[in-house]
Amino acid sequence: MSRRRRSPGGGRAAPPVAPDPMPLPPRQPELDECCGSGCDPCVFDLYDAALERYEQALRAWRERHPDAPLDGTGE
Repeated sequence: MSRRRRSPGGGRAAPPVAPDPMPLPPRQPELDECCGSGCDPCVFDLYDAALERYEQALRAWRERHPDAPLDGTGE
């Protein structure tokens, strides 16, 4: 009885590498999206928190892609 040798990974192709796109900034709310009643959190509080997360994600992305153009256009 002969046994066939299997290549590492069982002869299957490697899974595709997940893309790592540049993070996109959150959309800033319009002034009229705030109801003015002192909600906690206000839409602007939520935006500020999202903006902080975006800036942190962008710094991490830039560390992974040091040669990427600063304007994010790919040129």
